[in-house]
Amino acid sequence: MKRTALVTGAASGLGALAAQRLAAAGWDLVAVDVDEDGLARTAARSPNTHVRVCDVADPKAVEEVVAEAGAVHRLVHAAAVGPLVPALEQPLDEVERVLRVDYLGTVHAVRAVLPGMLARGGGDLVLFSSLASWVPTPKTSAYAAAKAAVNAYAECVAAEHRGGGVRIRVVCPRQVDTPGFRAAAAADPAATAGMKGMPPRAVLDAVDRSLARRDELLYVYPDALTRATVLAKRYAPGLLRRVLARATA
Repeated sequence: MKRTALVTGAASGLGALAAQRLAAAGWDLVAVDVDEDGLARTAARSPNTHVRVCDVADPKAVEEVVAEAGAVHRLVHAAAVGPLVPALEQPLDEVERVLRVDYLGTVHAVRAVLPGMLARGGGDLVLFSSLASWVPTPKTSAYAAAKAAVNAYAECVAAEHRGGGVRIRVVCPRQVDTPGFRAAAAADPAATAGMKGMPPRAVLDAVDRSLARRDELLYVYPDALTRATVLAKRYAPGLLRRVLARATA
């Protein structure tokens, strides 16, 4: 049986690696991004990868890609933007762009593929959020807000369609070693707390392990530091706040 996966944000970073891994595993792969050159690099020497230039902020464009792809058995939604700007200095049009791509892009992708999955009685939704959705830090106001909205949306969708056969995972990594993160860290080390990003493969390995289990856990925290930070936010928020204030000063 042919399995089709749709990966957004597939031109670089986590999306590119996710697309390449799925294609290598024999999936019929539809790779989506606004970066045509990056998509070409992702699809190089992969005859089962089909690239589509598409802005996930455009619902009609997403619908057209899914209609052309046919039955989508797995969505990996990694498309996102996340400029690091103080909240009062960030232009409103940039805030709106972050919300359109990061949050509404998730809504558009899910609405395009989920009805078909439910009709077939199965499928996977892998939605990339961020540790920032739980622990916002300076200069991430728009990004953190958009990713928190992704979490809330996914929780509602999961509750509404529990028992429908569709597995939903919301992946919340800390900083990931991608070209975008490296550029941000070089330009503003304090904004990224001077930390190194975790390897993209480690994030995707955690996703694979989660999908291999039969539980219905919604959130995927890819490493011990991410899990510890989320727990600290819940049980020791004052301590975490002081640690982050020092790290991002």
